[in-house]
Amino acid sequence: LTAADCAIMVLDAAKGIEPQTLKLFEVCRLRDIPIITFINKLDREAQDPMALLDDIASRLQLDPAPIWWPAESGNRLRGMVEVGTGRFQPYTRKAAGAAEDPEHPAALPLDQAAQYFEAGEQDALTEAVELVEGGYPAFDRQAFLEGHMTPVLWGSALRHFGIDELLKAIGDWAPAPKVMKARKEAPPETRNAPAPVETEVEPGSNEVTGFVFKVQANMDPNHRDRIAMFRMASGAFKRGMKLKVQNTGKSLSVNAPIMFFASDRELADDAFAGDVIGIPNHGVLRVGDSLSESGVVRFAGLPNFAPEILQRVRVKDPLKAKHLKKALEGLAEEGVTQLFRPEIGADFIVGAVGQLQFEVMADRLGEEYGLDVVFEPSPYAEARWIAPAPGGGEADLEDFMGKYRPQMARDIDQAPVFLAKSSWETGYVGERFPKVAFTKTKERG
Repeated sequence: LTAADCAIMVLDAAKGIEPQTLKLFEVCRLRDIPIITFINKLDREAQDPMALLDDIASRLQLDPAPIWWPAESGNRLRGMVEVGTGRFQPYTRKAAGAAEDPEHPAALPLDQAAQYFEAGEQDALTEAVELVEGGYPAFDRQAFLEGHMTPVLWGSALRHFGIDELLKAIGDWAPAPKVMKARKEAPPETRNAPAPVETEVEPGSNEVTGFVFKVQANMDPNHRDRIAMFRMASGAFKRGMKLKVQNTGKSLSVNAPIMFFASDRELADDAFAGDVIGIPNHGVLRVGDSLSESGVVRFAGLPNFAPEILQRVRVKDPLKAKHLKKALEGLAEEGVTQLFRPEIGADFIVGAVGQLQFEVMADRLGEEYGLDVVFEPSPYAEARWIAPAPGGGEADLEDFMGKYRPQMARDIDQAPVFLAKSSWETGYVGERFPKVAFTKTKERG
């Protein structure tokens, strides 16, 4: 998300806003990323549409602006109507035993669509749309771009219903690559380096600049490749260019950049601001690294959030313990899960937002690394990064770490982490050690 100029928030029409949605929304809020909302799975029974919009307004503090309004859901789904124009898009249900979904009929005015409704349904939909038009704000693109409003569309991705409308909304409203805040700063250990200077990088600037927002390993299992996803912020990139890594000062020749489209990949001869290219490398690039032709442009780091679930992980074959360490570090570098190594003990603690991440992790450890692993409950409930608070210093940090050594760990970047046994303990140590800051987020890079 940190590489995106606009985000699509997909909600389940039956479940609404889920915990992982809130975490991702925090990233959008930090970066002022405009959000288009698509409420999916209308072909199944759904919550009341107004309840879903009220949930967005109350929990996300966003003004929802309905662009379309559904005519029921599940087996009663008739279609949807465009708010403001009264244009009705009918829905055709897939017949039992059919191999492919049927084409949905062409849109037509709602008052001419009586053949798609049963008695009373058309009048009820007309009344609902009038209520929506009077009760919710009309779409304002400026408010959307500022992150205060989200246009809401509905549909079913499985039945390809509402997808064309979503794509049109993206084309009409998604912003162009934006100006990005950065800092001109010499690489570490540069002698007589000038003081860092805050700056802004315009998409139309001549210098090629950008940052690594993701590292993906084993995209091609036959070659054990490792590809850094590089989001361009400015300039016109040409294959073979040399870029410098601000964080390390190293120079990198990008001779085989890759463009991705779903599962397809091809060599990129050129790229421009807003594009994402894959840079094959073997550990030279990490998430959060800034690259540029001059080597002095540094973008803000990427946020890491404290996990919701912490578990121990061990490999069933003790002889593969070293292999497990390498595999866990690789997956943590990609962002699949977060990895914490306790100061005392040999167990690895992995953290995730939801249980699904552990399932993905176990699958990849087995498929890509040949490791049969077991996840076990850990004695810890929360993880917090620690640093000196305002008015505190390194001595205060060392004092705390010494007193809570059994609960101290290091993350993938070797930053100190406190593993609390309960949320009460997190609050207790925060009050007892006011000169130590306990944070839920950390920037990488």
